[in-house]
Amino acid sequence: RREPLALINLKKKNDETGEEELASRLDHCKAKATRHIFLIRHSQYNLDGRADKDRTLTPLGREQAELTGHRLASLGLKFDQIIHSSMTRATETTEIISKYLPGVKKISTDLLREGAPIEPDPPVSHWKPEAVQYYEDGARIEAAFRNFIHRADAKQEEDSYEIFVCHANVIRYIVCRYL
Repeated sequence: RREPLALINLKKKNDETGEEELASRLDHCKAKATRHIFLIRHSQYNLDGRADKDRTLTPLGREQAELTGHRLASLGLKFDQIIHSSMTRATETTEIISKYLPGVKKISTDLLREGAPIEPDPPVSHWKPEAVQYYEDGARIEAAFRNFIHRADAKQEEDSYEIFVCHANVIRYIVCRYL
């Protein structure tokens, strides 16, 4: 339901104007701008932390975030927002990156938190979530996709540049789902 044609009620077709009116309504629903989305995995973090708050960035992770922020700033783009996972490692990465992009709005969301959206195939030995986890995480990450990955609104006049800071499984899901 993301195609412009899906936004038009085809039953309201004027018999006199027919296709011309349909084309006019279709043009009204088409995006005039492009959303550019940058998917960034959080930086290296302390794997030994028991809880999320203990999984903070390592010195290398902070350096990675600094370099990422510097690189994004060097692109010379006017970024509109940074949407990031509410997990500590993604939040810390966002804070460091945002120092290089002053004035860019930051939005934290639980929808982008790490998770197991689908059972790995082939299976991996080091990570085996409970089966129920796939249903819970998969639904949440699909909700993130539906909320955040879409065409520009028809009212949007200029291209937008948005950064998403989240996790490898979430990024893999978004890319595969998009394709």
